[in-house]
Amino acid sequence: MSTTPAGPVPAPEPASHDGAPESPEPAPTAAAEASPEPDATPAVSATRRRRLVAWTVVLAVVVLLADQATKWWAESALTVGGDPVPLVGELLQLRLIYNPGAALSILSGTGMTWLLTIVVVGVVVVIVRAIGRIGSRGWALALGLLLGGALGNLGDRLFREPGFAQGHVVDFIDYAGFFVGNVADIAVVVAAVLIVVLTFRGIGLDGQRHVDGDAGARGKTDGALTETATEDDAGTGADRTS
Repeated sequence: MSTTPAGPVPAPEPASHDGAPESPEPAPTAAAEASPEPDATPAVSATRRRRLVAWTVVLAVVVLLADQATKWWAESALTVGGDPVPLVGELLQLRLIYNPGAALSILSGTGMTWLLTIVVVGVVVVIVRAIGRIGSRGWALALGLLLGGALGNLGDRLFREPGFAQGHVVDFIDYAGFFVGNVADIAVVVAAVLIVVLTFRGIGLDGQRHVDGDAGARGKTDGALTETATEDDAGTGADRTS
């Protein structure tokens, strides 16, 4: 009488209680999905930040050199009290003056040159401290223009007549007789406009879009679905899903 060798006995399937199917594993919650990984990449890498800082400094140097070069030309080509040289009729002319006041000849003749010098030094210090936190091209452009313009006029304050910290700024661009400025003033005005635009768009110095109020609460709830915007895509803004 032959016998067949006993094969492996299959393991019995676990019986479900009352014939009910096994419940699937609980799905991860939205909060768990939205929470960033512990080693998440920062919004702005150190390499990108160093590159933005370098571009800011280069732009400031370019503005400074352009400002000083045009002032040297104005002093050699124009004379104080001479006839203005029209560029666009009387709307834009070249006329050399030495300005003891603030930018665009504001506060001229007030005898507060030394105080304006202190203010400009303070502005330069604030800009230099802020440059290390730059995270967007827009802020790099704004602070580069602002730093270059401030240094251009500060150099006149420190080293021109009548004395240290009381020097008069060389102005030579006459805007329809309302005020007279220079290249540094143009850079400062453009920088101010850029800063206002960036602020209204909610783009911080670090390149992140900061949202207030209810929109900020929705951004926290949505978590990863709400992306942080940088100035590289400031034209399109951050994508939001509700």
